[in-house]
Amino acid sequence: MIIDRIVSLLTYLIIIRALLSWIPSVDYRHPLMSLLIRVTDPVLVPVRRVMPPAGGFDLSPLVAILLLNLASQLLHQLLVSLLASG
Repeated sequence: MIIDRIVSLLTYLIIIRALLSWIPSVDYRHPLMSLLIRVTDPVLVPVRRVMPPAGGFDLSPLVAILLLNLASQLLHQLLVSLLASG
């Protein structure tokens, strides 16, 4: 299903961004890094607003991935129930 692919892609991109954030020499002006930020920010920024870094660790990628998977499961259940009732 397309929703699963989108959630998987966003999950991988969030993981890549989190891993790259540990590398001090990453050029955030590079076009690929800029693209990565533009794609993942709509998911990460709202989580960061609610959950600031704790003890110097940014846990928003983990929370964002969990929320993406939860939203995907809820959407699946909604679609299944709509198809079953119709």
